[in-house]
Amino acid sequence: MAVAAVDHDLFVELGRQLRVDAIRAADFAGSGHPTSSMSAADLMAVLLARHLRYDFEASRNPANDHLIFSKGHASPLLYAMYVAAGAVSPEELRWYRSSGSRLQGHPTPALPWVDAATGALGQGLGIGAGIALAGQRLDHRDFHVWVLCGDGELAEGSMWEAFEHAGYERLHNLIAIIDVNRLGQRGPTRHGWDTAAYARRIGAFGWHTIEIDGHDVDQIDAAYAEAKDSNLPTAILARTRKGKGVREVENAEGAHGKPVPDAEEAVAELGGPGSVRVEVASPEYEAPRHPDLHSLSIPTYERDGRKVATRTAFGQALAMLGHARSDLVVLDADVSDSTRTSYFAREHPDRFFECYIAEQQMTATAVGMSVRGWLPFAATFAAFWSRAFDFVRMASIGGADLCLAGSHAGVSIGPDGPSQMGLEDLAAFRALWRSTVLYPCDANQTVHLTAAMAEHSGIRYLRTTREDLPVLYGPEETFSVGGSKVLRRSDADDVTIVAAGITVHEALRAADVLADSGIRARVVDLYSIKPVDVATLRAAAADTGRIVTVEDHWPQGGLGDAVLDAFTGATAMPAVIKLGVLALPGSATPTEQLQHAGIDADSVVEAAQELMAV
Repeated sequence: MAVAAVDHDLFVELGRQLRVDAIRAADFAGSGHPTSSMSAADLMAVLLARHLRYDFEASRNPANDHLIFSKGHASPLLYAMYVAAGAVSPEELRWYRSSGSRLQGHPTPALPWVDAATGALGQGLGIGAGIALAGQRLDHRDFHVWVLCGDGELAEGSMWEAFEHAGYERLHNLIAIIDVNRLGQRGPTRHGWDTAAYARRIGAFGWHTIEIDGHDVDQIDAAYAEAKDSNLPTAILARTRKGKGVREVENAEGAHGKPVPDAEEAVAELGGPGSVRVEVASPEYEAPRHPDLHSLSIPTYERDGRKVATRTAFGQALAMLGHARSDLVVLDADVSDSTRTSYFAREHPDRFFECYIAEQQMTATAVGMSVRGWLPFAATFAAFWSRAFDFVRMASIGGADLCLAGSHAGVSIGPDGPSQMGLEDLAAFRALWRSTVLYPCDANQTVHLTAAMAEHSGIRYLRTTREDLPVLYGPEETFSVGGSKVLRRSDADDVTIVAAGITVHEALRAADVLADSGIRARVVDLYSIKPVDVATLRAAAADTGRIVTVEDHWPQGGLGDAVLDAFTGATAMPAVIKLGVLALPGSATPTEQLQHAGIDADSVVEAAQELMAV
């Protein structure tokens, strides 16, 4: 359908206004990315004025479209759109990038219309795919997900994970708008303005592609209409000019990431400030989905001498949680037989999502589903979370609620060798803002902590073990986040051994050996690595004055450092020895691995004796 002259003029004028406001915002701040905003201004003008269906007064309306700026540095353009929609006042642009302003340098959900934090390039499309997948397979709603991408970020491998994922799932409600402005930060992009090169690659992943002039509003409008009618995900490859409309910076290298040299002159060149206000089309309001919640009946395990791997208990608990909570979804990266999410998949196949060996996309999908109000549990080997760590980091910045599990942690997995051993995960997840880190040592503890994860917020990480382990706790025991369990204690303890996960069992064996030699050892199961049980640790330090920490993890950033952090600000420090994996492991049996790493019972005994000799 041809664009009416009045609409054509509106699109053009709105595009000019978006450029002007982007320039002004960056000028007020003295920093920002106006030129990256100016290249996409016409694309966003047409989207806002005609195709976006969004109720700014009801941002949680489940029928709303979603708009994600994967090129988050173009935030001046996004905020200019909010001004044009009447959601943000023009005066608020003066506080762009200022202390306390919600108009931050890159978008975050501090604004109610922003779904996820963006700015680490290569992530927005994957998150958009997660939202679109939730719309099709969980919510069964017909909203569209619009993702503005930069051509520079198409060099990121995560983008191609997203293209593959969306193409495979035939996410027809996902539309990627790719601003092909030819210039990255330091110079030209790999393919410049060759939109056909991008189209060939993206089309090979099962996408519908459309190549247009990104400054021709009639072509833009037609492309959006075509995309909405497609039965495939659509990528609109728009050839644009960075800094469009201002001669001094248009298509100029060296202008990235800084205000235009003369904002007043640039605004005048664009025709001066605008006052266009757009009545964005709103979908009819639909009531949010409320999950069905039922009483939880968790698996229980008897202390009858049998052994159960914590990964197995996690999987069984997850399946039971699925019966108690209709909002729980589970994602895995082709290792569900090992992580034991297969238990959930068998009982709740409609809420299980196989993401294949694409940990970044798995995490992005989980974030997208959380945007739609679902509670995602995502699992892979502990070692492989490092592949997706930047996605988890950005999820924490955006306040996403994710429950993550890492199995096969530490050297105790045995002969597979160091590439499969998660030895950095505790440190990584502890470092995240508002994170929770849990490391159970037996089956009953695991199921309680798995259930507890569902009740908390932010990033929650559960570390599980491959090996079958003795059941230490009875089914009646309870475990709170931030707590610990004292397994051995007397009024005359000489030393405290602090452990978690598999090393709890080594600590107990060490305590028995020490007792035979007349040394009384208190044993603390510090299953909550973050938050840590400061009170119990300080009491143990006051009583014994000596602490040995032992963990199946590098000594940096894990359990030992969590214990030391508990004494920050304390008036007295205990004598501490940290035992962790010091040498690069090879292949060996689990028992040999613990011995070689110096984290077995004998090593704990030696460390305790060393402290006693001081």
